[in-house]
Amino acid sequence: MFTTAIAGSLPKPAWLAETEKLWPQWTTQGPELQQAKADATLLWIKAQEDAGLDVIGDGEQARQHFVHGFVEQVEGIDFVNKVTMGIRNNRYDAQVPQVVAPLRLRGRVHAFEAQLARAHTKKKLKFTLPGPMTIVDTVADRFYGDKVKMAMAFAELLNQEALALQADGVDIIQFDEPAFNVYMDDAADWGVKALEVAARGLTCTTAVHICYGYGIEANNNWKKTLGDDWRQYEKVFPALAKSSIQQVSLECMHSHVPMEMMKLLEGKDVMVGVIDVANPAIETPEEIADTIGRALQFVPKNRLIACTNCGLAPMSRAVAEAKLKALAEGAKLASQRYA
Repeated sequence: MFTTAIAGSLPKPAWLAETEKLWPQWTTQGPELQQAKADATLLWIKAQEDAGLDVIGDGEQARQHFVHGFVEQVEGIDFVNKVTMGIRNNRYDAQVPQVVAPLRLRGRVHAFEAQLARAHTKKKLKFTLPGPMTIVDTVADRFYGDKVKMAMAFAELLNQEALALQADGVDIIQFDEPAFNVYMDDAADWGVKALEVAARGLTCTTAVHICYGYGIEANNNWKKTLGDDWRQYEKVFPALAKSSIQQVSLECMHSHVPMEMMKLLEGKDVMVGVIDVANPAIETPEEIADTIGRALQFVPKNRLIACTNCGLAPMSRAVAEAKLKALAEGAKLASQRYA
């Protein structure tokens, strides 16, 4: 009854990159690196299928970082002279590239991994791209002088790649917008409009992922400041409900998000996060089924997708594999309970 999927990223094997890091360094280069990326992608496709997931992703194995994996292929960005900048409303500092000229794609960005994944699974294939607002929050602007103008420029480039991914056979294209939970007013205003530009003309399923961040120290510390009632979604969900985006991913397991927030997404498929990405403890199928059951008070059965809260990239491979299996088993148990 309940489809299962991951938010996006999965841990990189030690022979590909540094482990349990959000910004890992590659362990090799050149043709060997390309082969290692392919091998890791195939490994995780098999692991997701073995776990019993319904929607398969590439695990973002060919990208060092979920935002920079895209912008590295954009002209007009200086990656040599990076600067330190506070991102996610200064939650933490990052070394970021600078936008110094008009933006333009050099060519295809993710053809290699998307086509590889499509050729090696018969299940539905989801591919993730960073959302325009989150990109804007992860680069330094030295050219446009206007966040909205730069976001729209990135949205046009994302749209080009999204249409090409659709032609590659991708079934679901998901835009990752953690910035929507930080700049709530802007997200409801121009963030969703930029997202619509990025998704323009797509006939495949479209999705947006909005979480409270990876399970890293800076994010975990930030969450401790949010109190017992996390209502950030309340600002952007109504705007998304009016948009053309078909699926919305949200953080649920072990968060303080009031479940009634899901009522604001009437008419959308809801990817309910039932796997905690900030805790290595493996969820039991019963815990997952219980969370799904609570969500069903606000989401119709046919619109609920069991998902991870966010990406699993900073976790160990063994923990990630166990959590994938728990996700599938928990959704199966929920299907038996609520059939």
